[in-house]
Amino acid sequence: MALYEHLLIARQDISAQQVDALATHLKTIVEGEGGKVEKQEYWGLRGLAYRIKKNRKGHYVLLNINAPSGAVTELERQLKINEDVLRYLTVKVDAFDTSPSKRGRDENKPEGETTEESA
Repeated sequence: MALYEHLLIARQDISAQQVDALATHLKTIVEGEGGKVEKQEYWGLRGLAYRIKKNRKGHYVLLNINAPSGAVTELERQLKINEDVLRYLTVKVDAFDTSPSKRGRDENKPEGETTEESA
């Protein structure tokens, strides 16, 4: 089985509980096709760089998936017909990133430290 990182952006006007239910539904699809969701991260409601279907914000969800290619095909087919999903992206990777997400690293930095280097 192959490893995939799957990121989806859901509409801003649905609740966080509905986004969690959507992620759980996606997890059952993957498991039904013989795969496994290794990690599920909810990144929260974030601003978009440009409008997508009249939305300025979206709920971001990251899934690390260990599944055959058929499971990913079925997952993407289901996402195409779901009206709550604005965009999704699935990328095949060699190994999952074991470090905490960038969002978590930024929150744990002491006051005054920035991620950008000064020139």
